[in-house]
Amino acid sequence: MENQTKVGMNRTGMQMAPKQGAAQVEYAQSQPPHPDQGSEQDIALLRGSYVEEADRVGSVPVPATGKGLMETAVGKVKGHNPEVLFDKLGERAAYERAGVRLYQAMISKVQVCTHPDKDDLLADLNHIMEEEFQHFQMLSQVIEQLGGDPTAQTPCADISAVAALGMVQVLTDPRTTLAQCLQALLSAEMTDNAGWELLIELATQASHEDLVPSFQKALASEQEHETMVKQWLRKMVMEEAG
Repeated sequence: MENQTKVGMNRTGMQMAPKQGAAQVEYAQSQPPHPDQGSEQDIALLRGSYVEEADRVGSVPVPATGKGLMETAVGKVKGHNPEVLFDKLGERAAYERAGVRLYQAMISKVQVCTHPDKDDLLADLNHIMEEEFQHFQMLSQVIEQLGGDPTAQTPCADISAVAALGMVQVLTDPRTTLAQCLQALLSAEMTDNAGWELLIELATQASHEDLVPSFQKALASEQEHETMVKQWLRKMVMEEAG
């Protein structure tokens, strides 16, 4: 695996073929979209009609336990929508589980590299991966304690999985460098931090202050993860620029 940015035969830019590039621009300008073939506004209107007709992405499952039903009923009486908290708990559990897989992929890549700080990087990655797994276990227990099903895929869990696909592709691509993979991990950690902050706010609003200390501890860990990944990313990029 190449772990450096290099100059090569990149043919994507027009400067590689200035004569043909100018001809391409001239042709594009001479061939505007035909009014009979639709426009950007037509596309927007069509998408809008799909939005109006579409069902939502999944649903929060009906609680299968008496405790879950009671939790939902009490929340409704208080004027809250407890299903939102269940949805976000499911999202965070799915995200932490996906985080374990992302770090497993990164560890596999680092293990075959020859970077002089390989052992230190592996130690940090394994530390982060273990804490991501602990967060997943904690969230699963919380969902169960509230009467929910931690194996159910809630709507936000589904969406977060789709959004993470690009990061998975970056980390599992054999051509990507350590710095490029760390950039993807940094994006994941920044999203993770924002997710925990929102979950803490939701739990407080839903009168589940007993959950807040565990969530705050997880947030503190995620903030540490973000710092560690950011430091490793800076190190790798500055070494390349060296």
